[in-house]
Amino acid sequence: ADVGALWENFVVSERIKFLNYSDKWVNYWYWRTKEQKEIDWVEEANGQLTAFEFKWTALAKAKLPQLFLKTYPNSQFKVISKENIDEFLL
Repeated sequence: ADVGALWENFVVSERIKFLNYSDKWVNYWYWRTKEQKEIDWVEEANGQLTAFEFKWTALAKAKLPQLFLKTYPNSQFKVISKENIDEFLL
């Protein structure tokens, strides 16, 4: 039952390292509403927002909260799993 939380923690830690080592300057944070709708990781670079959801398997359902999409209509959304982690960290 802990695999999802452990995966999320691992990905966030590795992403922060990657951004620091590669001298990429982005703002990053997580996003959560009072109703507990959340996005695991949000980055802003050059005026572009990208929301990321971390899932252990690519088959797990990930959905961008409608409030986020409504508030930030030009944002991008990506799901990161063990199947595509390389594109997020390399």
